[in-house]
Amino acid sequence: MKIGNLHLSNNLIMAPLAGITDLAFRSIVRRYGCGLCYTEMVSADGLVRGHRATFSYLRSDPGDRPLIAQIFGSDPDVLAAAARAIEEGGLADAVDINMGCPVKPVIRRGAGAALMRDAEKVRLIVQATRKATTLPLTVKIRAGWSPKEKNALEIARIAEQEGADAIAVHPRTASQGFSGRSDWSVIAEVKAALTIPVIGNGDVERPDDVSAMIDSTGCDAVMIGRSALGNPWIFRNALRLRAGEGTELADLEEKVRLIGEHLERSVGLYGEETGVKCFRKHLFWYTRGLRGSATFRKEAGTILGKSNVLAKVSAYFEELAGGSAEEKKALDFSGNLNISFNQSEAFPRPGPGGTEER
Repeated sequence: MKIGNLHLSNNLIMAPLAGITDLAFRSIVRRYGCGLCYTEMVSADGLVRGHRATFSYLRSDPGDRPLIAQIFGSDPDVLAAAARAIEEGGLADAVDINMGCPVKPVIRRGAGAALMRDAEKVRLIVQATRKATTLPLTVKIRAGWSPKEKNALEIARIAEQEGADAIAVHPRTASQGFSGRSDWSVIAEVKAALTIPVIGNGDVERPDDVSAMIDSTGCDAVMIGRSALGNPWIFRNALRLRAGEGTELADLEEKVRLIGEHLERSVGLYGEETGVKCFRKHLFWYTRGLRGSATFRKEAGTILGKSNVLAKVSAYFEELAGGSAEEKKALDFSGNLNISFNQSEAFPRPGPGGTEER
């Protein structure tokens, strides 16, 4: 698959999740077959003003490619300048403009999903950003502002006309937030009308949902979000199913090894104190559904120090290993996760940030 001049090894994409999809997390999902990652959503204003905390969200390494930097804002000139800074700094391989975030701090600034209520501003933003960078340019949108204001097709057409190289469609409305079910027919409608690649996103909860979305909408790629939390194996198994192979569940040994690696990467990225705090939420997801996980998660939620986390994890998994054969198999989380959170506010990012720095 191609997005502009960007070649992807496959069409499975990790969605941008604020406070989650940092370099440490991206390195994990890439190992299991993710073909493209987005950075966390970052403030165009913060980039243009040179805020160090904002630039820190774009930290990457040579193995973290291909990479799309997702920016948000409402001023066409500022978004264009941010895209130019990303290209000049070699910070990513492509730029995405967020027009789908429904959280209040972003909406109040006229950014994110609020842009879908102003088609002319969307035109000016994509036009200005396209002129500012030679990198592939994508736009992530929602179905619309509300059930009575569904205009994904209109916004997608404008983005294509002004030079966007791909569109990602999350078919919930902004008023839905992260609740209810997404309407995949919106993705199909956009795909049927556009010539550039269309990325489908929303309610991809199981490996076989990837094929289901592609078959029902015709989309060119599938973006996986909350279902990858604690479950990077969803990428591996989706690829296996697309290749006509069976799924490969992660056993306890693989899971505990991956937890250790993820923790190590987080500490390497932020230092021990912040790295452990940033990682602890991932422990909740890695152990979800395992025997005794509620007690473990309660105890692990406040633990400090890398060695203490590793000791706690080791003891917990040794206990699991002593259970039945069925308990020794780590779950693949193939059911509905029902993970609900405010992706921009639930997990504060490291550093001095705040909303302005996102």
